[in-house]
Amino acid sequence: MKTISPVLIWQNGQNVQAIYLKAEVQADNLIDYASFAYMLLDADFINVNNGLVGISGQDYIAYQTNQYAWDYIATSLNLTITGDYIPPAPIVEEVVESNPSIVETATVTEVPNVSE
Repeated sequence: MKTISPVLIWQNGQNVQAIYLKAEVQADNLIDYASFAYMLLDADFINVNNGLVGISGQDYIAYQTNQYAWDYIATSLNLTITGDYIPPAPIVEEVVESNPSIVETATVTEVPNVSE
C-alpha cells in the first residue's frame, strides 16, 4: 500500500479525501496483458473508490518490477505517490514481573507417623 497526495472523491453527496492507494494483480496472462485491482482509501482505511487498471503492449514489456506497476497505476489514475504506507507501531502493554529477590519461605514441620 502507498500513501498518495490527497485527492477528493465525491461519495454519497459529499467529498471524501483519499490518502492511500492499495493495489494488487488481478490477472496476468504472462504474455502481453495484466490487470491491477486498486482501491483508494480514506484515513480510516474505508474504500472510497475502486476499479481496474490494465497494462499491455510496450508498458507490459517494461513491467518488470512492482515499482513499475505502482508508478503505472498512479499515472493511469492521475495520482501522486508520496511514499510507502508504514503501519503505526503496535501498542505494547508493560508487563510487571515479580521481584525475584523476594522469596517467600515456608516452614516445614515433621508430621509424626501414627501407624506405629
